[in-house]
Amino acid sequence: MPEIVNTQQAQAWNGPEGAHWARHQDRWNAVNEGFNEPLLTAASVTGDCRTLDLGCGAGQTTRLAALRAPEGSALGLDLSAPMLAEARTRAAIEGVANVSFLQGDAQVHPLEEAAFDAAISRYGVMFYTDPEKAFGNIGRALRPGGRLAFICPSAPELNGWVTAMTSLDGILPVGDFGTPGDGPGMFSLSAPDRVRAVLTAAGYTDVTVDEVTAYGTWGQDAAHAADFLLATGPGRHLMQQADPSTRVRALEALTAHLTAHETSDGTVRLLSTSWLVTAERPQGWSVLPDLA
Repeated sequence: MPEIVNTQQAQAWNGPEGAHWARHQDRWNAVNEGFNEPLLTAASVTGDCRTLDLGCGAGQTTRLAALRAPEGSALGLDLSAPMLAEARTRAAIEGVANVSFLQGDAQVHPLEEAAFDAAISRYGVMFYTDPEKAFGNIGRALRPGGRLAFICPSAPELNGWVTAMTSLDGILPVGDFGTPGDGPGMFSLSAPDRVRAVLTAAGYTDVTVDEVTAYGTWGQDAAHAADFLLATGPGRHLMQQADPSTRVRALEALTAHLTAHETSDGTVRLLSTSWLVTAERPQGWSVLPDLA
């Protein structure tokens, strides 16, 4: 495996969390796929575009980018071997030939300079230990004038899955679940000013941060969705700290909370509020600043 500096995330995504996402890729796509069209359109993926997909996971957005640019190509980069295995399998099943996948750390992976017209990510760029260095490395892989576009969560309280989990406060040790911070984490880029500062320091220009929303499907009914939420990384961590009777109470309470979000066909749909971030590698620079 290539050099990895983000070792904590590599361990997580090659362990239970990566296995969970690989096993449930269709469910996670149902949660997040409402952001696919805005993301790919913002990145101008079409025609012969060469796309780099960051934190590609099981590869849905990578395959979609490849299909939107039949004369181009798409490369998915991720730390997780289990998810990349699923990505390759699904690409083969779907017959997407102009796509490939690579295991590596975006902060340090030796990406070929100016090899891509666009870099995209759907919830894959919030976990860098050194985001300026990571985005600098990504920028060097873009051609001058190349475009970066990614989706990342906005404020925790504007995301239905967070409010669902925090409804368990008093049953499980929810604590500061979902609190934004400067370190790697789901909400590390939830403040637009921080996004702009990081990308500007990494050498990008024309940085925009726009709010986008989409409803995701979390389960066939409230009980199905509650089981899923409590099996994810944060939910699993909280449940592991509880005794059996408390786990039962938590499941019952979460199911009751999610019942209010059941649609006419019973499925549970929760609103996600995110930032659609775009930026460009400057035309006039042969390389971005050295952030080593």
